[in-house]
Amino acid sequence: MTQLLAGDIGGTKTILRLVESQGKGDNRTFTTLHEHQYPSGNYPDLVPMVREFFAAADSIIDGDISPEKACFAIAGPVDNDVSSLTNLSWLLERDRLEHELKIGRVSLINDFAAIGYGVLGLDKDDIYTLQDVKPQKDAPIAVLGAGTGLGECFLTPGEEGQYKVYASEGGHTDFAPRSEIEFQLLKYLLDKYSIPRLSVERVVSGQGIVAIYQFLRDRQLAEESEAVGAAIQEWERQIGKPEKTVDPGATIAIAAAKKEDYLSERTMQMFVEAYGAEAGNLALKMLPYGGLYVAGGIAAKNLELLKAGSFLDAFTCKGRMSDLLEKVPVYVVLNPKVGLIGAALYADQMDLPDASSRK
Repeated sequence: MTQLLAGDIGGTKTILRLVESQGKGDNRTFTTLHEHQYPSGNYPDLVPMVREFFAAADSIIDGDISPEKACFAIAGPVDNDVSSLTNLSWLLERDRLEHELKIGRVSLINDFAAIGYGVLGLDKDDIYTLQDVKPQKDAPIAVLGAGTGLGECFLTPGEEGQYKVYASEGGHTDFAPRSEIEFQLLKYLLDKYSIPRLSVERVVSGQGIVAIYQFLRDRQLAEESEAVGAAIQEWERQIGKPEKTVDPGATIAIAAAKKEDYLSERTMQMFVEAYGAEAGNLALKMLPYGGLYVAGGIAAKNLELLKAGSFLDAFTCKGRMSDLLEKVPVYVVLNPKVGLIGAALYADQMDLPDASSRK
Protein backbone atom coordinates (compact mmCIF):
# COMPACT_ATOMS: atom_id res chain seq x y z
CA MET A 1 0.00 0.00 0.00
CA THR A 2 1.18 3.49 -0.86
CA GLN A 3 -0.11 6.84 0.31
CA LEU A 4 -0.39 9.55 -2.34
CA LEU A 5 -1.26 13.23 -2.14
CA ALA A 6 -3.16 14.73 -5.06
CA GLY A 7 -3.98 18.40 -5.47
CA ASP A 8 -5.96 20.51 -7.92
CA ILE A 9 -4.75 24.09 -7.49
CA GLY A 10 -6.63 27.05 -8.90
CA GLY A 11 -6.62 30.76 -8.32
CA THR A 12 -9.91 30.58 -6.41
CA LYS A 13 -9.92 27.17 -4.78
CA THR A 14 -7.60 24.25 -4.10
CA ILE A 15 -8.75 20.67 -3.51
CA LEU A 16 -6.44 18.24 -1.73
CA ARG A 17 -7.01 14.49 -1.61
CA LEU A 18 -5.08 11.85 0.34
CA VAL A 19 -5.23 8.53 -1.48
CA GLU A 20 -4.13 4.99 -0.68
CA SER A 21 -3.19 2.82 -3.66
CA GLN A 22 -2.70 -0.92 -3.64
CA GLY A 23 -2.37 -3.73 -6.13
CA LYS A 24 -0.68 -3.72 -9.52
CA GLY A 25 -1.58 -3.05 -13.14
CA ASP A 26 -5.26 -3.44 -13.98
CA ASN A 27 -5.90 -4.60 -10.41
CA ARG A 28 -4.65 -1.31 -8.96
CA THR A 29 -7.22 0.27 -6.64
CA PHE A 30 -7.36 3.73 -5.11
CA THR A 31 -9.10 4.61 -1.86
CA THR A 32 -9.69 8.20 -0.77
CA LEU A 33 -8.66 8.62 2.86
CA HIS A 34 -9.37 12.34 3.21
CA GLU A 35 -10.34 15.24 0.96
CA HIS A 36 -10.91 18.93 1.58
CA GLN A 37 -11.37 22.14 -0.40
CA TYR A 38 -9.64 25.38 0.57
CA PRO A 39 -9.95 29.00 -0.62
CA SER A 40 -6.56 29.51 -2.27
CA GLY A 41 -6.36 33.23 -1.57
CA ASN A 42 -6.48 32.66 2.20
CA TYR A 43 -3.00 31.12 2.20
CA PRO A 44 0.37 32.70 1.42
CA ASP A 45 1.67 29.46 -0.06
CA LEU A 46 0.74 25.83 -0.66
CA VAL A 47 2.87 24.50 2.21
CA PRO A 48 0.80 25.85 5.15
CA MET A 49 -2.35 24.66 3.42
CA VAL A 50 -1.00 21.12 3.04
CA ARG A 51 0.20 21.08 6.64
CA GLU A 52 -3.28 22.09 7.78
CA PHE A 53 -4.71 19.33 5.58
CA PHE A 54 -2.35 16.76 7.12
CA ALA A 55 -3.37 17.85 10.64
CA ALA A 56 -7.06 17.48 9.80
CA ALA A 57 -6.48 14.07 8.21
CA ASP A 58 -4.47 12.91 11.21
CA SER A 59 -7.39 13.67 13.52
CA ILE A 60 -9.81 11.41 11.66
CA ILE A 61 -7.63 8.62 10.20
CA ASP A 62 -6.07 5.76 12.12
CA GLY A 63 -2.39 5.33 11.34
CA ASP A 64 0.34 7.62 10.06
CA ILE A 65 -0.22 10.34 7.50
CA SER A 66 2.90 9.89 5.38
CA PRO A 67 2.39 10.20 1.61
CA GLU A 68 5.43 9.01 -0.32
CA LYS A 69 4.55 10.85 -3.51
CA ALA A 70 2.48 13.87 -4.48
CA CYS A 71 1.26 15.48 -7.67
CA PHE A 72 -0.28 18.93 -7.91
CA ALA A 73 -2.28 19.99 -10.96
CA ILE A 74 -1.71 23.69 -11.57
CA ALA A 75 -4.03 26.13 -13.32
CA GLY A 76 -1.13 27.77 -15.11
CA PRO A 77 2.14 27.06 -16.91
CA VAL A 78 4.60 24.58 -15.43
CA ASP A 79 8.23 24.68 -16.51
CA ASN A 80 10.66 22.08 -15.18
CA ASP A 81 8.54 21.48 -12.07
CA VAL A 82 8.33 25.18 -11.27
CA SER A 83 5.14 27.21 -11.52
CA SER A 84 4.24 30.81 -10.79
CA LEU A 85 0.46 30.89 -10.52
CA THR A 86 -1.28 33.49 -12.63
CA ASN A 87 -3.92 34.55 -10.10
CA LEU A 88 -1.97 33.89 -6.90
CA SER A 89 1.33 35.17 -5.54
CA TRP A 90 2.54 31.58 -5.17
CA LEU A 91 5.82 30.33 -6.57
CA LEU A 92 5.78 26.55 -6.41
CA GLU A 93 9.00 24.58 -6.79
CA ARG A 94 9.28 20.81 -6.64
CA ASP A 95 12.51 20.72 -4.61
CA ARG A 96 11.21 23.13 -1.99
CA LEU A 97 7.90 21.30 -1.64
CA GLU A 98 9.65 17.95 -1.24
CA HIS A 99 11.89 19.38 1.47
CA GLU A 100 9.29 21.36 3.44
CA LEU A 101 6.53 18.75 3.22
CA LYS A 102 8.91 15.80 3.68
CA ILE A 103 7.53 13.95 0.66
CA GLY A 104 9.88 11.71 -1.31
CA ARG A 105 8.78 12.82 -4.78
CA VAL A 106 6.63 15.79 -5.79
CA SER A 107 5.59 16.69 -9.31
CA LEU A 108 3.79 19.72 -10.73
CA ILE A 109 1.76 19.31 -13.92
CA ASN A 110 -0.61 21.49 -15.90
CA ASP A 111 -4.22 21.12 -14.82
CA PHE A 112 -5.40 20.03 -18.27
CA ALA A 113 -2.63 17.45 -18.48
CA ALA A 114 -4.04 16.13 -15.19
CA ILE A 115 -7.44 15.84 -16.84
CA GLY A 116 -5.74 13.84 -19.59
CA TYR A 117 -4.47 11.34 -17.04
CA GLY A 118 -7.78 11.48 -15.20
CA VAL A 119 -9.85 10.11 -18.07
CA LEU A 120 -7.91 6.85 -17.64
CA GLY A 121 -9.29 6.48 -14.11
CA LEU A 122 -12.96 7.25 -14.73
CA ASP A 123 -15.70 4.81 -13.83
CA LYS A 124 -18.63 3.96 -16.07
CA ASP A 125 -20.86 6.40 -14.21
CA ASP A 126 -18.33 9.21 -14.70
CA ILE A 127 -18.93 9.46 -18.45
CA TYR A 128 -21.78 9.69 -20.93
CA THR A 129 -21.25 7.98 -24.28
CA LEU A 130 -22.14 10.40 -27.03
CA GLN A 131 -20.95 8.29 -29.96
CA ASP A 132 -21.08 4.60 -29.09
CA VAL A 133 -18.18 3.01 -30.95
CA LYS A 134 -15.90 0.32 -29.53
CA PRO A 135 -12.54 1.90 -28.63
CA GLN A 136 -9.42 0.41 -30.16
CA LYS A 137 -6.69 -0.76 -27.82
CA ASP A 138 -3.27 0.85 -28.21
CA ALA A 139 -4.81 3.80 -30.09
CA PRO A 140 -4.37 7.49 -29.21
CA ILE A 141 -6.87 9.27 -26.96
CA ALA A 142 -7.81 12.94 -27.31
CA VAL A 143 -9.27 15.29 -24.70
CA LEU A 144 -10.68 18.78 -25.00
CA GLY A 145 -12.61 20.86 -22.54
CA ALA A 146 -14.20 24.28 -22.64
CA GLY A 147 -14.31 26.28 -19.43
CA THR A 148 -12.71 29.63 -18.75
CA GLY A 149 -10.61 28.82 -21.83
CA LEU A 150 -10.29 25.82 -24.13
CA GLY A 151 -7.86 23.07 -23.18
CA GLU A 152 -6.70 20.29 -25.47
CA CYS A 153 -4.32 17.38 -25.00
CA PHE A 154 -3.72 13.88 -26.33
CA LEU A 155 -2.50 10.55 -24.99
CA THR A 156 -0.41 7.87 -26.65
CA PRO A 157 0.10 4.30 -25.39
CA GLY A 158 3.54 3.09 -24.33
CA GLU A 159 5.15 -0.30 -24.63
CA GLU A 160 3.74 -1.54 -21.32
CA GLY A 161 0.23 -0.23 -22.00
CA GLN A 162 0.67 2.92 -19.93
CA TYR A 163 -0.48 6.10 -21.62
CA LYS A 164 1.54 9.29 -21.67
CA VAL A 165 -0.16 12.66 -21.83
CA TYR A 166 1.05 15.44 -24.09
CA ALA A 167 -0.22 18.95 -23.50
CA SER A 168 -1.01 21.25 -26.41
CA GLU A 169 -2.09 24.81 -27.09
CA GLY A 170 -4.79 23.71 -29.52
CA GLY A 171 -7.27 26.16 -28.04
CA HIS A 172 -5.21 28.98 -29.53
CA THR A 173 -5.44 27.77 -33.13
CA ASP A 174 -7.54 29.85 -35.52
CA PHE A 175 -11.32 29.85 -35.34
CA ALA A 176 -12.61 28.44 -38.64
CA PRO A 177 -16.11 29.70 -39.54
CA ARG A 178 -18.29 27.21 -41.45
CA SER A 179 -21.36 29.28 -42.31
CA GLU A 180 -22.35 32.81 -43.22
CA ILE A 181 -23.39 33.64 -39.66
CA GLU A 182 -20.08 32.30 -38.30
CA PHE A 183 -18.20 34.46 -40.81
CA GLN A 184 -20.17 37.42 -39.49
CA LEU A 185 -19.28 36.38 -35.94
CA LEU A 186 -15.60 36.26 -36.91
CA LYS A 187 -15.70 39.77 -38.36
CA TYR A 188 -17.66 41.07 -35.34
CA LEU A 189 -15.14 39.72 -32.82
CA LEU A 190 -12.11 40.89 -34.82
CA ASP A 191 -13.56 44.40 -34.75
CA LYS A 192 -14.74 44.17 -31.14
CA TYR A 193 -11.35 43.11 -29.79
CA SER A 194 -9.27 45.06 -32.36
CA ILE A 195 -7.17 41.96 -33.12
CA PRO A 196 -5.74 40.58 -36.39
CA ARG A 197 -6.83 36.96 -35.86
CA LEU A 198 -9.30 35.06 -33.71
CA SER A 199 -8.47 31.93 -31.73
CA VAL A 200 -11.05 29.18 -31.38
CA GLU A 201 -10.87 29.68 -27.59
CA ARG A 202 -12.62 33.05 -27.98
CA VAL A 203 -15.68 31.20 -29.29
CA VAL A 204 -15.52 27.75 -27.66
CA SER A 205 -15.30 28.70 -23.97
CA GLY A 206 -17.28 30.42 -21.26
CA GLN A 207 -16.18 33.79 -22.62
CA GLY A 208 -17.19 32.53 -26.07
CA ILE A 209 -20.78 31.97 -24.94
CA VAL A 210 -20.97 35.60 -23.88
CA ALA A 211 -19.30 36.76 -27.11
CA ILE A 212 -21.79 34.84 -29.26
CA TYR A 213 -24.68 36.24 -27.23
CA GLN A 214 -23.42 39.82 -27.64
CA PHE A 215 -23.01 39.27 -31.38
CA LEU A 216 -26.57 37.98 -31.81
CA ARG A 217 -27.94 40.70 -29.53
CA ASP A 218 -26.16 43.45 -31.44
CA ARG A 219 -27.40 41.97 -34.71
CA GLN A 220 -30.90 42.27 -33.23
CA LEU A 221 -31.71 38.62 -33.82
CA ALA A 222 -34.27 38.86 -31.01
CA GLU A 223 -35.18 41.14 -28.14
CA GLU A 224 -32.99 40.75 -25.08
CA SER A 225 -34.74 39.40 -21.99
CA GLU A 226 -34.67 41.54 -18.87
CA ALA A 227 -33.03 38.89 -16.67
CA VAL A 228 -30.23 37.94 -19.06
CA GLY A 229 -29.68 41.54 -20.07
CA ALA A 230 -29.25 42.58 -16.44
CA ALA A 231 -26.69 39.82 -15.86
CA ILE A 232 -24.71 40.85 -18.94
CA GLN A 233 -24.76 44.52 -17.92
CA GLU A 234 -23.58 43.72 -14.39
CA TRP A 235 -20.80 41.53 -15.75
CA GLU A 236 -19.70 44.30 -18.14
CA ARG A 237 -19.58 46.77 -15.22
CA GLN A 238 -17.29 44.39 -13.33
CA ILE A 239 -14.76 43.97 -16.16
CA GLY A 240 -11.28 44.59 -14.76
CA LYS A 241 -12.24 43.80 -11.18
CA PRO A 242 -10.48 40.83 -9.52
CA GLU A 243 -13.74 39.15 -8.48
CA LYS A 244 -17.01 38.83 -10.40
CA THR A 245 -20.40 38.33 -8.75
CA VAL A 246 -22.15 37.09 -11.89
CA ASP A 247 -21.43 34.38 -14.45
CA PRO A 248 -23.12 35.53 -17.67
CA GLY A 249 -22.24 32.33 -19.54
CA ALA A 250 -24.05 30.25 -16.94
CA THR A 251 -27.01 32.68 -16.97
CA ILE A 252 -27.32 32.31 -20.75
CA ALA A 253 -27.01 28.51 -20.61
CA ILE A 254 -29.66 28.21 -17.88
CA ALA A 255 -32.09 30.49 -19.75
CA ALA A 256 -31.55 28.41 -22.89
CA ALA A 257 -32.10 25.11 -21.08
CA LYS A 258 -35.37 26.39 -19.61
CA LYS A 259 -36.38 27.74 -23.05
CA GLU A 260 -37.07 31.09 -21.42
CA ASP A 261 -35.11 33.22 -23.88
CA TYR A 262 -34.78 32.69 -27.65
CA LEU A 263 -31.58 34.76 -27.85
CA SER A 264 -29.94 32.49 -25.27
CA GLU A 265 -31.20 29.36 -27.04
CA ARG A 266 -29.71 30.50 -30.34
CA THR A 267 -26.46 31.40 -28.57
CA MET A 268 -26.06 27.95 -27.08
CA GLN A 269 -26.93 26.32 -30.41
CA MET A 270 -24.12 28.22 -32.14
CA PHE A 271 -21.78 27.44 -29.27
CA VAL A 272 -22.45 23.69 -29.34
CA GLU A 273 -21.99 23.55 -33.11
CA ALA A 274 -18.65 25.37 -32.87
CA TYR A 275 -17.64 23.05 -30.01
CA GLY A 276 -18.47 19.97 -32.06
CA ALA A 277 -16.60 21.30 -35.08
CA GLU A 278 -13.46 21.94 -33.01
CA ALA A 279 -13.71 18.47 -31.45
CA GLY A 280 -13.82 17.11 -34.99
CA ASN A 281 -10.76 19.15 -35.95
CA LEU A 282 -8.83 17.68 -33.02
CA ALA A 283 -10.02 14.18 -33.91
CA LEU A 284 -8.87 14.56 -37.53
CA LYS A 285 -5.38 15.49 -36.34
CA MET A 286 -5.06 12.71 -33.76
CA LEU A 287 -7.40 9.94 -35.06
CA PRO A 288 -8.15 9.04 -31.43
CA TYR A 289 -9.73 5.65 -31.91
CA GLY A 290 -9.09 5.05 -28.23
CA GLY A 291 -11.70 7.72 -27.56
CA LEU A 292 -12.27 11.46 -27.60
CA TYR A 293 -13.28 12.85 -24.22
CA VAL A 294 -15.16 16.15 -23.86
CA ALA A 295 -14.27 17.50 -20.42
CA GLY A 296 -14.85 20.84 -18.71
CA GLY A 297 -17.83 22.02 -16.72
CA ILE A 298 -19.73 23.49 -19.68
CA ALA A 299 -20.18 20.12 -21.40
CA ALA A 300 -21.38 18.29 -18.29
CA LYS A 301 -23.79 21.08 -17.34
CA ASN A 302 -25.25 21.21 -20.85
CA LEU A 303 -25.38 17.49 -21.54
CA GLU A 304 -28.92 17.52 -22.90
CA LEU A 305 -27.90 20.08 -25.49
CA LEU A 306 -24.92 17.96 -26.56
CA LYS A 307 -27.16 14.90 -26.77
CA ALA A 308 -29.61 16.72 -29.05
CA GLY A 309 -27.45 15.98 -32.09
CA SER A 310 -25.89 19.18 -33.40
CA PHE A 311 -22.59 18.54 -31.57
CA LEU A 312 -22.07 15.19 -33.30
CA ASP A 313 -23.37 16.55 -36.60
CA ALA A 314 -20.66 19.23 -36.52
CA PHE A 315 -18.10 16.72 -35.23
CA THR A 316 -18.53 14.36 -38.18
CA CYS A 317 -19.19 16.99 -40.88
CA LYS A 318 -15.71 16.81 -42.40
CA GLY A 319 -16.39 16.10 -46.07
CA ARG A 320 -14.40 13.15 -47.42
CA MET A 321 -13.09 12.44 -43.90
CA SER A 322 -16.51 12.14 -42.24
CA ASP A 323 -16.42 8.33 -42.29
CA LEU A 324 -13.22 8.35 -40.24
CA LEU A 325 -14.80 10.38 -37.45
CA GLU A 326 -17.81 8.10 -37.25
CA LYS A 327 -15.35 5.45 -35.98
CA VAL A 328 -14.18 7.59 -33.03
CA PRO A 329 -15.79 6.90 -29.63
CA VAL A 330 -16.96 10.19 -28.10
CA TYR A 331 -17.52 10.58 -24.36
CA VAL A 332 -18.65 13.46 -22.16
CA VAL A 333 -16.87 13.58 -18.80
CA LEU A 334 -19.40 14.01 -15.98
CA ASN A 335 -17.04 13.85 -12.98
CA PRO A 336 -15.92 17.41 -12.11
CA LYS A 337 -12.91 16.05 -10.19
CA VAL A 338 -11.33 14.28 -13.13
CA GLY A 339 -8.19 16.43 -12.72
CA LEU A 340 -7.80 15.29 -9.12
CA ILE A 341 -8.12 11.69 -10.25
CA GLY A 342 -5.44 12.34 -12.84
CA ALA A 343 -3.09 13.90 -10.29
CA ALA A 344 -3.38 10.78 -8.13
CA LEU A 345 -2.76 8.47 -11.10
CA TYR A 346 0.26 10.50 -12.13
CA ALA A 347 1.65 10.43 -8.59
CA ASP A 348 1.18 6.69 -8.42
CA GLN A 349 3.30 6.02 -11.50
CA MET A 350 6.17 8.31 -10.42
CA ASP A 351 9.40 6.65 -9.31
CA LEU A 352 10.82 7.52 -5.93
CA PRO A 353 14.38 8.91 -5.95
CA ASP A 354 17.22 6.57 -5.10
CA ALA A 355 18.19 6.63 -1.45
CA SER A 356 21.65 7.86 -2.42
CA SER A 357 20.14 10.90 -4.14
CA ARG A 358 18.06 12.04 -1.17
CA LYS A 359 19.39 14.96 0.81
